Amino acid sequence: MLELNLELVVEDISEKIRLDIFLSNETGWTRSQVKYQIDNERVLVNGICRKAGFLIKNGDVIKISFTKEILEINAEAEDIKLDIIYEDEDFAIINKPQGMVVHPAPGSYNHTLVNALLYYFDKLSKNGDSIRPGIVHRIDKDTSGLLVVAKNDKSHESLAKQIAEHSCFRHYLALVEGNIKEDNGRIETYISRSKQDRKMMAVSDDGKIAITNFFVKERFGDYSLVEFVLETGRTHQIRVHSKYIGHPIVGDKTYGIKNQKFNLNGQLLHAYKLELTHPTTSKRMTFECELPEYFKKILVKLKNSNNN
Repeated sequence: MLELNLELVVEDISEKIRLDIFLSNETGWTRSQVKYQIDNERVLVNGICRKAGFLIKNGDVIKISFTKEILEINAEAEDIKLDIIYEDEDFAIINKPQGMVVHPAPGSYNHTLVNALLYYFDKLSKNGDSIRPGIVHRIDKDTSGLLVVAKNDKSHESLAKQIAEHSCFRHYLALVEGNIKEDNGRIETYISRSKQDRKMMAVSDDGKIAITNFFVKERFGDYSLVEFVLETGRTHQIRVHSKYIGHPIVGDKTYGIKNQKFNLNGQLLHAYKLELTHPTTSKRMTFECELPEYFKKILVKLKNSNNN
């Protein structure tokens, strides 16, 4: 049985929003799951049961007591090669390849990073749940690069707190469509589930705050190599923000342009640097990894075409 008990005070919304949409954005539960909880009187707005379509406003106090029967998924160890950048008694830094899902979920129960972690490591934190041992944060299936994995609960708590307080810095390199005029900039919007497609995220007026800083590293005429630094970690944040500023990531099948020039398996987005404080020693540490070969080949091709 999955339970969720919270008291939420509505704030920082620009206009009234449906109760079910607000709770879906806040909890991560789908709107249908939230509506079921509302219909079964597990939600109170200012002490009163309301309908899913009730419009809430700033200052409203919402109490939720969600319960849901869940199918337990037991992740199994699999002998999958890992690119381990660093390891000690508290945590490990993994360079995840493009195409690998981070943890088991409907449709992807095997061959995930968690399956590999269970095979390699004797101990992993249990702060998440049975299908996310050691997982402090995630990156998308078709995004490559660095992830920190906690090997005990104390380390997990420290690392998760650093991410929440924005003292753990995550740097990404991406090739985007078009020539970005600015050398650097800051993108600050709200992001929520797309109203047209619930599998996608979108910039909206009623989502969660999302902040991304960017720095143009190199220009290739119709393309720009950009470094992105996250201040928040919303789902698909960099991909959504890149699309929002008119420069979607090359190879992105969800948020990118339809007519892609290169034959790619996913977006050219790589988490190349991670800065954090060691959970035990308090030492500040920085980890980096190279771009994957398929990413490098595209850059070489663009450089050669520009020089001709």
